[in-house]
Amino acid sequence: MIDVGIIGGAGYTAGELIRLLLNHPKTNLNFIYSTSNAGNKIHKVHQDLVGSTDLEFSSTINPEVDVLFLCLGHGNSKAFLESHSFSSKTKIIDLSNDFRLEADRDFQGNHFVYGLPELHKETIKKANFIANPGCFATAIQLALLPLAAFQLLKSDVHVNAVTGSTGAGTSLSETTHFTYRDNNFSHYKAFTHQHLGEINERIQDLQKKSTSEVIFVPNRGNFSRGIFATAYTDFEGSLDDAKTLYKTYYQDAAFTVISDEDIHLKQVVNTNKCILHLHKHNNKLLITSIIDNLLKGASGQAIQNMNLMFGFEETEGLRLKANYF
Repeated sequence: MIDVGIIGGAGYTAGELIRLLLNHPKTNLNFIYSTSNAGNKIHKVHQDLVGSTDLEFSSTINPEVDVLFLCLGHGNSKAFLESHSFSSKTKIIDLSNDFRLEADRDFQGNHFVYGLPELHKETIKKANFIANPGCFATAIQLALLPLAAFQLLKSDVHVNAVTGSTGAGTSLSETTHFTYRDNNFSHYKAFTHQHLGEINERIQDLQKKSTSEVIFVPNRGNFSRGIFATAYTDFEGSLDDAKTLYKTYYQDAAFTVISDEDIHLKQVVNTNKCILHLHKHNNKLLITSIIDNLLKGASGQAIQNMNLMFGFEETEGLRLKANYF
């Protein structure tokens, strides 16, 4: 058993982490730190956990835990680590964007590995510090990595992706209210979304001379969970060629699946899966990628990284059934 600590316990990603860790056979939740909820029962905030735990949010931190998950707002993880020290044995998995870009990976003498298991599995196994990828970045990278790995990105990539309201976090804003989201659809941060940085760095890692631009339009959907992303670009081969390429690239991936049938979002909600579907039209290859933004896009992938770091089976604690009905 390993002892686990969570910093920033009140948000959606922390709630999913707690749910997964309570049911993980090799983890003990040592503390869940929250400055705004210290002393409150966990299930008072995460109401889906009523009857599952009597743990309370903590105002103190155990610096000797085996692994620490940072579930803080973007920009706050660095500040937290600057003001708190942990044992040399403590592995850290950060779910913010503070350490995802190459320029931010080295911090206080430690190196954060980009935690996309389909790309960096062997490096993750030896890592002590992980920068967990963003949700859009996960869905889009998994759609494009095989093309970049085989040097086949030869034109711009057009991406359109829709995310559920949980992607905006628990803090209320005009665009997260029910009256805005219900029966509504809108885009935001067109061409400028913050996840483009990590997407472009991974493509350049695999296809160093690529001049392809990822043209990304993110959208708000009127549902709670999930990301449905479509990407299309030029592809000279046949559909069978593309399927062979993708299935070869992901043959050892624990959670990324290539479907020969059309896919829909309910196939991945409440799972750590990414399901991909390929379609060819004239010279264009369309890749559809679907994930649960809170699991494969955040907390589930963080658990997957933890499993790799500690030598557990990669799927441990993540054998989850989709919410299909």
